[in-house]
Amino acid sequence: MLHGTGNLRLAGLLAALGLLGLWVAGCGSQGGQPSAGGGASSRLEKSTESFTYQGKGPVRVVVTTGMVADLVRAVGGDRVEVQQLLGSGVDPHLYKVSRDDVSAISRADLVVYSGLLLEGKMDDTFRKLALNQPVWAVAAALPASELLLPEDVAAAEGNSAEGHVDPHVWMDVSLWARCLKAFAERLGDFDPSHRAQYVRNAAAAEKRWLQLHAEGSREIAGIPAENRVLVTSHDAFGYFGRAYGIEVQGVQGISTESEAGLQQVNQLVDLLVQRKLRAVFVESSVPRKSIEAIVAGAATRGQIVEIAGPLYADAMGEPGTEVGTYEGMMRHNFSLIVNALKAGR
Repeated sequence: MLHGTGNLRLAGLLAALGLLGLWVAGCGSQGGQPSAGGGASSRLEKSTESFTYQGKGPVRVVVTTGMVADLVRAVGGDRVEVQQLLGSGVDPHLYKVSRDDVSAISRADLVVYSGLLLEGKMDDTFRKLALNQPVWAVAAALPASELLLPEDVAAAEGNSAEGHVDPHVWMDVSLWARCLKAFAERLGDFDPSHRAQYVRNAAAAEKRWLQLHAEGSREIAGIPAENRVLVTSHDAFGYFGRAYGIEVQGVQGISTESEAGLQQVNQLVDLLVQRKLRAVFVESSVPRKSIEAIVAGAATRGQIVEIAGPLYADAMGEPGTEVGTYEGMMRHNFSLIVNALKAGR
């Protein structure tokens, strides 16, 4: 049985996740339960409208993806201690929370995720947890007018985009940069004594990211117009296409939970053959099977197509590598796309 303020909070979190029975059953093998005074609840003061950080050390932040982790570090600097739940190569659309994740979230001062249903079923869990601890969705700062609605959803639902918009907003560097200021303001409300530091950090990161956006725009513009077609494993590059002027075609939909249908594969084979395209792209967190299928289909019709990649979309690369940072990941994507598509037909 769970006792104490910190453990009551943990019990609520486990209930939201549907893992309460699993945790209680496993407590004996874990060396006991978290102490009542050691949780993040002892370091937070809740008002009717917000939470305020009361600790002296770094703010303990649990995040989902690497892109969110880099944004939090860019704003928080040495005032944040970040723990990332989803590592390199992990697909956030399919991710299921583990018992270790539950423990990390229960000890966090702050939980930050991307939002717009990128994290699949975790999104509902985070909304429930937000009633009892600070849990923020970074993409919630973006106005609805800036979000993309996939054509198939738009056709089925008219103008109603709620819950179905494309969540891959970081693929437009300028759009992701807009989240920096909003996050700094919210972090400043949470930790008021360091508000000025957060604002400065966000401004510096925004300057770097907008420079990267401009560089990427110039590089993509150098691809011959007829070659500016990006065929990828799934529809993670919609914002990239809009921002940098390149047509994007994905084998799967915006969520990798959807299977690539035979009709879609055949349509993409037709596209490769009719437009004499020479390159398609795999992604680091999505299986190659569907891309290999369209390449094989094009080959039977005399069109030889190269598989280039991997591109990084839903997950960054290994820590300590160039693609293990948001800026490095996007530079890699720009370079890979330009080099593959400039080769021509």
